[in-house]
Amino acid sequence: MQVAKYKIKKNDNVMIVSGKEQGKTGKVIKVVPDKAYVLIEKLNLVKRHTKPSAKYKQGGIIEKEASIAISNVMLICDKCKGPVRVGKKILDNGKTVRHCKKCGEVLDK
Repeated sequence: MQVAKYKIKKNDNVMIVSGKEQGKTGKVIKVVPDKAYVLIEKLNLVKRHTKPSAKYKQGGIIEKEASIAISNVMLICDKCKGPVRVGKKILDNGKTVRHCKKCGEVLDK
């Protein structure tokens, strides 16, 4: 089975466009392409009851980020200062980059 490719990557700034966290922005922590989900830093927090372990010495109730469908987030353009659609462009040197469809700004540094 082939996994779809998405135009959102780790460390991108995104805005949530639907759901309970609508309108909030954050940085992408992780992208799960085979399930079409993303984790966004400090957004869509859920509480989990955990036993003490090596990672959580104390245990108890821990807040962590829950996944959000990748279709519910949009990339934020630095020049436009808002959520934008993303396209792919081939530069003169043959490199493929992502670009903003509103202003044409190249999003990959």
